[in-house]
Amino acid sequence: MTSKNDYSATFVCLAALFCVCLIVSNILEIKTVEIGRLTITAGVIVFPVSYMINDCIVEVYGFRKARLVIWLGFGLSLLTIILIHLGMMLPGSSEWDGQEAMERVFTSVPRILAASFVAFICGSMVNAWVMARMKKPGMKGFSVRAIVSTLWGEGVDSVIFFPIAFAGTLPWGMIGTLVVTQAVIKTLYEVLALPLTRTAVAALLKVESRSNGESVF
Repeated sequence: MTSKNDYSATFVCLAALFCVCLIVSNILEIKTVEIGRLTITAGVIVFPVSYMINDCIVEVYGFRKARLVIWLGFGLSLLTIILIHLGMMLPGSSEWDGQEAMERVFTSVPRILAASFVAFICGSMVNAWVMARMKKPGMKGFSVRAIVSTLWGEGVDSVIFFPIAFAGTLPWGMIGTLVVTQAVIKTLYEVLALPLTRTAVAALLKVESRSNGESVF
C-alpha cells in the first residue's frame, strides 16, 4: 500500500478517470431524456461511474485521498467551463457557422455546472464519508457499504442539483420526478455494477500491495 503522501501511478489514473467522468457528465446534464415514462438526464450514463471510482478510492486509499480527488474534479470542471467560454468569445472565421449552436449548448452549462458543483461536492463528500465511517470492525462488508453510501450520496446530490439546475425551466413536478428517478437509477446502477466494483477493489489492493509504496511523485 502507498503511504499518506505517496501518489502511485494507479491512483493517478483513477483520479484522471474520475475527473473525465465528472466533466463529461456536467456537459451531458443539459439534456433531458425520456425512457418510457421516465425522464432522466443524459449524464446518468456516466455520472454513476464517478461514484464507483470514488468508492474504490475510499476503500483502497482512504477518505483523505478521496477528498483530494473530489476537489481536483471540482477545479478541473471549473477550468473546463472557463476555457469553453473563452473559446466561444473568440471571433469565428468566415467559414464558421456553428456559433449559435455552440452558444445554445454551452451558455446553459454554467448554471448546470454551478448546480453540479454544489450537489457534487455535497453528494461525493457524503458518499465518501459514509463509506469511510462504515469501514470499521464489525460493520457490514464492502457491497453493503457501497450501496448505502451511494444511496446517501446520490440522494443528497439529486435533492440539491435538480432544483438549482432546472427551476424556472421545468415544471416542479418534473423536477421532483427527476430527483427521485435519478437517485434510484444511479443506486441501481451501483448495485448492478457491484461485481465489477468488487473486482476492481480486489485488483487495486493487489496492485498497490505489490507496488510497496512506490510512487510517481
